[in-house]
Amino acid sequence: MITLYTKDNCPYCDGAKHLLASWGEEYVEVDINDAGVRDWLVAEGHKTVPQIYFNDKLLVEGGYSGLSKLSINELQERKNANQ
Repeated sequence: MITLYTKDNCPYCDGAKHLLASWGEEYVEVDINDAGVRDWLVAEGHKTVPQIYFNDKLLVEGGYSGLSKLSINELQERKNANQ
């Protein structure tokens, strides 16, 4: 399942959630304000949200902007590559 790292009042996070839902993709949302999550994301080299992971690997570079450039087929191909 896709893991979507987000924060409140983030239009890019909302856009990513909306796009994934429109494709019928299930995801788990993790708030970066939860204990240790923000520190982990920074340690991974991320400075912005949303960050989109699948099977503990970064699925899409560039958060919502990167996701919005993909087709549903390209997303599926990336997921299959991370199985």
